[in-house]
Amino acid sequence: MFEMTRWYELSLLLHASSVLFYFIDFLHHNRKANRIAFGLLSIVWGMQTCFFFFRMLETGRFPVLTLAEGLSFYAWLLITLSLAINGWLRVDFLVFFTNVLAFFILSLHTFAPTPYTVGIAEQLMSELLFIHITMAILSYGAFSLSFMFSLLYLLQYELLKRKKWGKRLWRLGDLAKLDDLAYVLNGVGVPVLLLSLILGIVWAYMKVDHFVLYDAKVLGSFTVFATYSFYLYRRAVRGMQGKEMAYWNIGSFLILLINFFLFGTLSQFHF
Repeated sequence: MFEMTRWYELSLLLHASSVLFYFIDFLHHNRKANRIAFGLLSIVWGMQTCFFFFRMLETGRFPVLTLAEGLSFYAWLLITLSLAINGWLRVDFLVFFTNVLAFFILSLHTFAPTPYTVGIAEQLMSELLFIHITMAILSYGAFSLSFMFSLLYLLQYELLKRKKWGKRLWRLGDLAKLDDLAYVLNGVGVPVLLLSLILGIVWAYMKVDHFVLYDAKVLGSFTVFATYSFYLYRRAVRGMQGKEMAYWNIGSFLILLINFFLFGTLSQFHF
């Protein structure tokens, strides 16, 4: 049972890594990241296929009768279809969005307390909360550094505008570089925060009595995700750069701080 627990954890970790690499490709058209994501997803598919057949041998039937079995088959089907689409039509962005959904389904299946996964679920539940919190903090760290780069951008912008030449100007760095670094860090923080939110919802659904999505902390976290996602949309899709994006990034970080320090105290289950 312990070894199976580790395999479930590894499968989930590889799937999360695949989603992250697909997100990098989505933002930067990075073919190397795409190949890595495809390779990781192929490994996850192989592991899920083995789990599926092991369960079939264990029960002597096609394992889709219980909720957990249905979730497992659904996640496996999504991964299978996404790999087929990627290999046949090369619609990479569709693969990326499909696998965000597959990751959510896989998380539900892995941590769902069912007659044959109770032991696994109990062992993983505390680790699930730990991973959720750790990933949320990592995303906040990326957003914090991005905020700092936006502040430096605005400071450098004002120095250039006022023609205040000096050592301070050169030490701040190039405007384009500061803008790009803020963008890259947000590109890292957004998918990590998304995965953290998915795992947090799964944990709360399983462990918190009367869990609701309109909890203050949940709504605040999704607001943070939405503001940073809109930043990435404007930067990556619409090609917007410069002072306006720096102000948007700073505003997004202020929303993050409000969510972290205020909404947590208003939440029914965040302490």
